[in-house]
Amino acid sequence: MGYEEMWRELLPIGRDADGGGYHRFAWTPPELECRAWFAGEARRRGLPVEHDRNGNMIAWWYPADGARDQSVLTGSHLDSVPGGGAFDGPLGIVSAFAAVDLLRERGAELRRPVGIAAFAEEEGARFGVACLGSRLLAGAIDPARARGLTDGDGRTFAEVLHGAGLDPEAIGPDEELLGRVGCYVELHVEQGRALHEPVGVASSIVPHGRWRFGFAGEGNHAGTTALADRRDPMIPFAGMVLAARDAAERNGTVATVGKVRVVPGGVNAIASSVTAWLDARGPADGAVRKTVEEVGAAAREAARPHRVTVELAEESYTEIVDFNLALRDRVAGTLGGAPVLPTGAGHDAGVLSARLPAAMLFVRNPTGVSHAPAEHAETADCLAGVDALAAVLDDLACG
Repeated sequence: MGYEEMWRELLPIGRDADGGGYHRFAWTPPELECRAWFAGEARRRGLPVEHDRNGNMIAWWYPADGARDQSVLTGSHLDSVPGGGAFDGPLGIVSAFAAVDLLRERGAELRRPVGIAAFAEEEGARFGVACLGSRLLAGAIDPARARGLTDGDGRTFAEVLHGAGLDPEAIGPDEELLGRVGCYVELHVEQGRALHEPVGVASSIVPHGRWRFGFAGEGNHAGTTALADRRDPMIPFAGMVLAARDAAERNGTVATVGKVRVVPGGVNAIASSVTAWLDARGPADGAVRKTVEEVGAAAREAARPHRVTVELAEESYTEIVDFNLALRDRVAGTLGGAPVLPTGAGHDAGVLSARLPAAMLFVRNPTGVSHAPAEHAETADCLAGVDALAAVLDDLACG
């Protein structure tokens, strides 16, 4: 099945009824349907699928001599953010299958295995920690903490894994699997407007993290409670949102409050609590940390006159990732000097780079929109990405 045919099968899965964005959260029916699609594409090509103990899937193309070591891993993820776009994640997996098809058509002779990975819960949209599957694989998160993560319905990660037929007690670093991988190369749609050629190569990922703010007040009646008697957590929450923008401008970072949970959530009820999540990113660790520190101080200051308490917890943080220089330069050289650029988006490649050489290819995004229904990449650019990935895999796995 060719590139465009794969897209036609995959595009309807998990899409909103109005044809808008996608809701493919880890281990929900749409994401499970994507996993079944992945397994079907592997079967069509005679590629055995390995299910690791952390919920990740890998379709393997082995050399004729049966070699298993120093494999070249590629792929991406199938899950989405709420209302996400079509290309973030799936482009890397569709392109990987298409690149393998190209290499086979050309009669490429593998010297090292090629694996196509679908990493679990990359977006963190269900359990709150991005790149959860690759973090567990690489030992970048405590398995006990991961087991206790909960989704919006209160179900733990351990419960969901058990329901999917996995053993929650077995999750964690997989040294045997990592020991078989020589490098990882991820193709991804570029998520800004920094790339002006069809294909580019990543140099680094900026520091980024997620923080949870909890504002606790007192629920009461919206019409009968005097303003002076209120302990309304929405007031300091609003101040925290404005403070995030101001702190980002002062420190040369970006800060976003894109998720909030209000309890009890009634139009005619003063909230008893507000939970909000801050995403902060920037060019340097110090700048990101200072941004969050300033937002926390502003939130506590705004809460004091309203007799609201504030709790601040770090949910995840990734320091700056500089991709392996030798691999990066080799990939860029294979592509004839493709442009090299940093990114403000986190990726499984960034997590895995702490354990093995990793690199990334970007496909041009003409609008720069991502994590939204308008996310787009032209077919010609996507096909150029397939050609580029095939060239890189040929060099790394056949050379």
